[in-house]
Amino acid sequence: MVETHMQTGTTRRGSNPRLESADLVGIDIPPTPPSDARPGAKQATSFLSLIVPFLLASSSHAPSSGAAAPGSSSSTVATAFVIGSWYFSNIGVLLLNKYLLSIYGYRYPVFLTALHMASCSAYSAVALRWLCLVPFQPVSSRRQLFKIAALGAIFCFSVVCGNASLRFLPVSFNQAVGATTPFFTAIFALAITCRREPSAVYVALLPVVLGIVLASNSEPLFHPLGFLLCLGSTSGRALKSVVQGILLTSDSEKLNSMNLLMHMAPIAAAILLPLSLWTEPGVVPATAAKIRDDPYLALLLFANATIAYLVNLTNFLVTKHTSALTLQVLGNAKAAVAALVSVLIFRNPVTVMGVTGFGITIIGVVLYSEATKRSKSSSSSS
Repeated sequence: MVETHMQTGTTRRGSNPRLESADLVGIDIPPTPPSDARPGAKQATSFLSLIVPFLLASSSHAPSSGAAAPGSSSSTVATAFVIGSWYFSNIGVLLLNKYLLSIYGYRYPVFLTALHMASCSAYSAVALRWLCLVPFQPVSSRRQLFKIAALGAIFCFSVVCGNASLRFLPVSFNQAVGATTPFFTAIFALAITCRREPSAVYVALLPVVLGIVLASNSEPLFHPLGFLLCLGSTSGRALKSVVQGILLTSDSEKLNSMNLLMHMAPIAAAILLPLSLWTEPGVVPATAAKIRDDPYLALLLFANATIAYLVNLTNFLVTKHTSALTLQVLGNAKAAVAALVSVLIFRNPVTVMGVTGFGITIIGVVLYSEATKRSKSSSSSS
């Protein structure tokens, strides 16, 4: 994740396989060669070979389940299952994206995101139209459709930048940067809505910025382009939340997250597919050729697109079974869990300074959440 930066004149080891390796103070593990440096696609490292040993080690230390407590209920079990599914889908899609884009050698982040959006569109239609998981909310006007399209464009920018950054950065550092979302949310809310928060809210953002500065300066796999893409993804996610609160405010235009995804995903896919054909020429025949050479890629892409939808579904279910505040707390913990899991699986080097910076950022996010909660409570009571 991070390491004390020393100006030695040598090139730092990064996610870009073309950079030369440098001696690091942290864990010295050689980088994984890209797919184009291997004899054939068949020899690509299996994603299951990376993750199965970690899962087996975790299960071997897991305590055996005893008899259920007398007061336990099916709702408690359902809530625990939903939270576990939320963690699995959020961390799983990150690890699969990293594996495909950085280790396997599938260099098409825009097309991969287009597959995610097409999958979300199809699965959302099945969930709402056939399974009726939530009541269907149709688009009521052209104005509302235009607003959804604007959100879809911002969503495309955020997701594409996030996926593309995984080509250059480890998941652990990606999550450290992503934890600064509250900082960008506060900035956009102030700039767009001119809404000022109490000073305690802005003071709580200082450790968020301080932590990511420490993490960036000591990250052994730091890559400038990857860092900028990750910042773009984080700021885009914050901008979408602010714009969504502005555009879909009236009762007739408010949509729950599942209906918003169903209407927004086809628009996002329609934006991303031509963009992919333009910026990633030959992506369709190249993908077809890779699948012919290695059918395992088709399974990876299908699983990746399916888990991408499960991220959105479990977000909705966690909020339904618990609360939006619980989802926020879980989100704070998810960044740390995802970083730890990625280090155990991909073995990217970490340093004490980097872990410290990440920890400071997480503490700042928690302080920010508490400050905003107190601000809302005081404003509602007055």
